[in-house]
Amino acid sequence: MTIRNAARAVVMLCAACLGGGVAPAIAQDKFDKPIRILVGFAAGGTADLIARVVADKLTASIGQPVIVENRPGAIGRIAAEAVRAAAPDGTTIMVMPIGPMAVVPHVYKDIPYDPIKDFAAVALGATFQFAIGVGPQSGAKTWSEFAAWAKANPTKAAYATSGAGSLPHFFGVLLGREIGVDMTHVAYKGSAAYINDLMGGQVPAAIDAIADLTELHRAGKVKILASSGAARSTALPDVPTFAELGLKGVEAMGWFGFFAPAKTPKPIVDALNRGINAALRSPDVVAKLSGVGMDPATGTPEEFAKVVASDYAKWGPIVKASGFKPE
Repeated sequence: MTIRNAARAVVMLCAACLGGGVAPAIAQDKFDKPIRILVGFAAGGTADLIARVVADKLTASIGQPVIVENRPGAIGRIAAEAVRAAAPDGTTIMVMPIGPMAVVPHVYKDIPYDPIKDFAAVALGATFQFAIGVGPQSGAKTWSEFAAWAKANPTKAAYATSGAGSLPHFFGVLLGREIGVDMTHVAYKGSAAYINDLMGGQVPAAIDAIADLTELHRAGKVKILASSGAARSTALPDVPTFAELGLKGVEAMGWFGFFAPAKTPKPIVDALNRGINAALRSPDVVAKLSGVGMDPATGTPEEFAKVVASDYAKWGPIVKASGFKPE
């Protein structure tokens, strides 16, 4: 072999190695352009809050700007599709609540993404409880009083949520089953949409993430009767849990987590995980999230992946048993 041919072979071998994904290790956990965090819901909501408080801290830890982009619509589907189709280099990630990842795929059979196969779990950002609240027109001051009223008035027993096919929708199904009442679900387009009807008495109760009812409860506009956690919410220690009240079968926790496209290299996922966990441990971030009923949560990508898989398996049978069919 001539010297020229030998040199050519070496160049071709190096190109083949690089083309096959054997890149230098140093490039696997570095970012050379800004990171986008997509939020599948409107600005001002809980998902948006988590994305923005983490973005501020993550910018410093990774050395690149971190930009939050709201892509609202279709119960988070628009953002999920964008992340699924993005390059698996860690520069496009998303914040997503439990619903679109563990519930919605069981409801809508045409969902074009698989929550387990199409995304890499990066970090569990925060957990939250679900709660039931009543307006000032309601005569119920406690969960026991509301349950008694619902049993005596089954045709009037109804609850509002932020949308059909949402996790609060099916939590209401679970709750009604526990007290033996088939409560009517009234779907609204977002949490803000049902508030006037709840306060005016047009709908007797609402079920939502506790964070979406916390400020209304503090202001005396809504009375939260109970929450779904194993322990009382640190934001609302005056509110009992369903478990305390004897309903053991309705304990449930929601979460907001960070996801990247599938096949994102593990060193990149781990680097994002470290940065997000560090942000969530910051005292000011803890204070902001705890103040609205969110509990910052950290852990490894592998631990978060197990949470996603477990909740996906848990809520499937509940959705099926409800008999709900989207229009």
